[in-house]
Amino acid sequence: METTGPRQSMAWKLSTLRIDMIIVYILCAMLLLAALWLLTMRTKRKKEDFFGLAKFHYAHRGLHGNGIPENSLAAFSLAVNHGFGAELDVHLTKDHRLVVIHDKTLKRTTGAEGMVEDATLKELKSLNLEGTQEKIPLLQEVLPLFEGKAPLIIEIKAVKGNHAELTRRVCELLVNYPKLKFCIESFDPRVLRWLKKHRPNIIRGQLSCDFVRRKNGLPLVLAVLLTNLSLNFWTVPHFIAYRFEDRSKLALRICRKIWGVQEFSWTIKSKADAKTALADGAPIIFEHIQEDLCTIN
Repeated sequence: METTGPRQSMAWKLSTLRIDMIIVYILCAMLLLAALWLLTMRTKRKKEDFFGLAKFHYAHRGLHGNGIPENSLAAFSLAVNHGFGAELDVHLTKDHRLVVIHDKTLKRTTGAEGMVEDATLKELKSLNLEGTQEKIPLLQEVLPLFEGKAPLIIEIKAVKGNHAELTRRVCELLVNYPKLKFCIESFDPRVLRWLKKHRPNIIRGQLSCDFVRRKNGLPLVLAVLLTNLSLNFWTVPHFIAYRFEDRSKLALRICRKIWGVQEFSWTIKSKADAKTALADGAPIIFEHIQEDLCTIN
């Protein structure tokens, strides 16, 4: 009986020590995972030539509305005339031409059936935008409107695995406009990866939002990775264009505070939201508030 007490005391101490060590291991593992998570969100610091782009407000698909279709030559001309930059979307046609249109299908903007990638340029040019006489423009028809006047945010709309060809063709075309200020963005990380490898001097941006909450059909794992900017280590973007309503996401805040990345906010639809984004240093991509922006400046 006399030896039982010390043995029990020793066993208790060893048990406590094991528990303490397990806790230490768990904490170390958590710290390591946190450090790895931070590294996955690594971005580029702001490029010197980025600041010229950040001075502008960007009309989402041009200044459209009141009978002027989105992503039309009329909408882009109006944006330039009002001193705005513009954001536009680029698809690749069946015959490998670069056209400016947002949706991968034609129904909403033209009333026609089918996908952009399954149509030839001739077929697309036979369609009218939103019941007007405006046509789906080629990217090469839009670029001269902005060269030397206002910058462009060019969104690459990769479909059916055409990200490499589409991005390459856009870059090859842009070489012909040396006075054009622009950057390229995409929701598809493969586009940014291609730019990083083949055109590292082009300013590239990752488009994102809360894909998990919005449930847009992505596999859950991919939705989580994109929402939390966890593929940044692979693409190393110069800026993040994040949906304004989702801008409180921890991953975006970390990218800004720790990695110093430039944020863009989309799509701004009120004067109050414009003020909030601009006060936080985020250039805006806006719709239908051009009159309000004059009073903010």
